Amino acid sequence: MIRLAIVVEGETEKSFVDRVLAPHLIDFDVDVRPTMPGKQGGDIRIERLAPEMARLTWNFHAVSSLVDFYGFRGKFVGETVEQLEHRIDETIGTRGSKYPCGEQLFAYIQRHEFEALLFSDVDAFSAMLEATPAAIRSLRRAAEDEGFATPEDINDHPATAPSKRIEAAMPRYGKVRDGPVIAENIGIESMRAACPRFNDWITRLEAL
Repeated sequence: MIRLAIVVEGETEKSFVDRVLAPHLIDFDVDVRPTMPGKQGGDIRIERLAPEMARLTWNFHAVSSLVDFYGFRGKFVGETVEQLEHRIDETIGTRGSKYPCGEQLFAYIQRHEFEALLFSDVDAFSAMLEATPAAIRSLRRAAEDEGFATPEDINDHPATAPSKRIEAAMPRYGKVRDGPVIAENIGIESMRAACPRFNDWITRLEAL
């Protein structure tokens, strides 16, 4: 059994790993444990994320991360999510394989944030009490009618990031309370089919 640690941004991602990712990966002999940098999570930047990932290498066979590109502190102007992942890996020093995990120590950043995954199937929001037909139509427009190739391409502007679109349609949406439940209703395979970056990460975790 491979012991995998995933450094998560906060309680939402922690719950997602516990409820959705862990039951899936156990079938691949991967036992995953989410952990947050600090007691409250948040304030994600390379200076906090890289040392936490490195620290975990001594107790786990593999270490990765699940944090949002939206709100990541210290991004360079024009930097892509792939470039930021590369910079994190270089900061940790994985290229020299100086840690026990070696090549099984790698960062993953969700583009643009966790809520992008929820646009894989907006009908899953219908379980929420305030999910009126108009609210569902609003979410579907964001997912289908604005020219985004995938849910992961829904932009990260402060007014139109995935979470902001959900909150506009359903003001009582609670990130920690509702997000992981909706993700569980959607199912990991539907999210993988709609979100290629996420799928690539899951495939890499399965291969551990």
